Amino acid sequence: MRRKLVRTCGVWLAVFICAAGAWLAPARAQSAQSDQIIGVIDAQLEAFQAEDAQAAFGYASPSIQKHFGTPGNFITMVEQGYPMVWRPAEVQYLDLREIAGKLWQRVMMTDKSGGVHLLDYQMVNSGTGWKINAVQLIKAPSGSV
Repeated sequence: MRRKLVRTCGVWLAVFICAAGAWLAPARAQSAQSDQIIGVIDAQLEAFQAEDAQAAFGYASPSIQKHFGTPGNFITMVEQGYPMVWRPAEVQYLDLREIAGKLWQRVMMTDKSGGVHLLDYQMVNSGTGWKINAVQLIKAPSGSV
């Protein structure tokens, strides 16, 4: 009887481990995906810091590259339109979300003056890795501190 109980417990333990593994597999895959996406955004931010227009432009999606045409045009747009991205004092990655089939990485950036900005980076998998397809500045709700 005791041997049968041990065998039964062993079977249930194996079932539990398999179920837990199946449940955790998507979380691990999403974590790896999130790490890759954060790596791309970090690399582009580093390229901006180094004023390496060619490298920064390389992290943009093909549609963004087509829209701006040259690394110089792209860098000018970022420097003038997104100064908090051009020279952030601090970067914090928040949640990665899927909206209407698109992946969006929320990022909180603090600029050199201490201003805090929320941005959403739309990411696309280009076949050669993740690329930045859009950056949207999120307006703070009125009445926020």
